[in-house]
Amino acid sequence: MEYIEAKTILSGYKENNSWFGYHYNMNIYKGCCHGCIYCDSRSDCYGVEDFDRVRAKDRAIEIIERDLRSKRKKGVVGTGAMSDPYNPFEKEARLTREALKRIDQNGFGIGITTKSTLIERDIDLLVQIAKHSPVIVKITVTTSDDSLCKVIEPNVAVTSERIRVIKELSKAGIFTGVLMMPILPYINDTIENIRGVTTAAALHGARFIYPAFGVTLRQNQREWYYKQLEQKFPGVKEKYLEKYANAYECTSPNAGTLWKEFRDLCEKNKIRYKMDDIIEGYTSRYKVEQLSLFDINK
Repeated sequence: MEYIEAKTILSGYKENNSWFGYHYNMNIYKGCCHGCIYCDSRSDCYGVEDFDRVRAKDRAIEIIERDLRSKRKKGVVGTGAMSDPYNPFEKEARLTREALKRIDQNGFGIGITTKSTLIERDIDLLVQIAKHSPVIVKITVTTSDDSLCKVIEPNVAVTSERIRVIKELSKAGIFTGVLMMPILPYINDTIENIRGVTTAAALHGARFIYPAFGVTLRQNQREWYYKQLEQKFPGVKEKYLEKYANAYECTSPNAGTLWKEFRDLCEKNKIRYKMDDIIEGYTSRYKVEQLSLFDINK
């Protein structure tokens, strides 16, 4: 494991953040070795050189402890936006686990995005944090087909394994669901796929699914993606060039039909799919407890 210097790890406080209600952001690792063909985080604008090489931030736990103690407001710490906190090196490095311990000890909540089954190891800490603060876990699932998963997300747990993890997290009482994005035009943007992911998630205890029926492309990320399409999906690159040219947002031509099918399935299975509802779902309990505490102190 290579270590890089960092002065701070937790971001500044954000009030009313529309992305799952996070107040802080935390990236312990830099780079990702999952090899997903669509990853936006490899875009030049994020400044991650040699993106496929994972590096950890030196003295990460010491810095996180200091950062947490310096915050004047408690809140939910989000992690996994730029680099999966459960990359293969985490099994030995245990930096994410140690960070969760500090988050628990300092009374913060946690929101995690991952494609890894390693998160199961830390269920005990997530349960502990949930006793005092909001906890949400988003497992990214883009396809119901393990074979396709191995093509578009080659170095990470396949879909069936991620779905199993959703079940284990849900059984433990963790507010867990699916980040169903990106849905790639001309690859996995089918009714069968949306139905498969949504149904599997519902059967295994997912509390929510948040989708994006398309993919974003920019800068060198677009070049990388098109090279992957040429190798793995002959003829699809030409469809993108004809349909989207150099557009940033590449919405599936089937988006309207997919959305209707998805919405109907979620409502049938009582799964949250709107951002406000998801945020309310995992935070409302703590707001009620805070109000009760204020009443006691009157």
